[in-house]
Amino acid sequence: MGARGKRTSGQVDPGRRDRIIEAALDVIAAQGVAGTSHRKVAAAAQVPLGSMTYYFTGMEQLLHDAFSRFAERGADAFDDRLSQAEDAAQVLDLVTRAIIGQTGHDDLVLTHELSTLAARDATFRDITERWMARTRASFERRLDPLTARLLDALMEGLSIHQALDREPAAVADVREGIRRIVQP
Repeated sequence: MGARGKRTSGQVDPGRRDRIIEAALDVIAAQGVAGTSHRKVAAAAQVPLGSMTYYFTGMEQLLHDAFSRFAERGADAFDDRLSQAEDAAQVLDLVTRAIIGQTGHDDLVLTHELSTLAARDATFRDITERWMARTRASFERRLDPLTARLLDALMEGLSIHQALDREPAAVADVREGIRRIVQP
């Protein structure tokens, strides 16, 4: 009961769980999964350390929920952008921009951390599978299923190369690679 005899919701900070998840993504982007701890996430979220075990059964659940949110947000944004493409030329432009670097450094790091975690731990693979399925479904509104699958793989691979290669591919070369898959 509250100070005046009214029943309170029992939750003093209703946005706390969301803040913890967002802070976890920030910590993962800065420190990697291996460098992420309850203590670091709680500090970044500015919540008591005990909040971690109140909202999450352990680090695995926190990581799963954080990466699920990240993947859903990424899939939603991609789907929104792709749904605005009116023709094949606009699809080419959109995918080229996505590969060349329309996403930030933190998103790139989070994508790689999630991929590495999913490769090592099958309990995280459902996140990557859902994300790939959503990306392919977005492509399949304009392309056949095989082309959608190949374009999704090209986009992932070229994004890695663009980020890590000392001499990344020129925009024209990226665009040509996409064109070859979309319009053979």
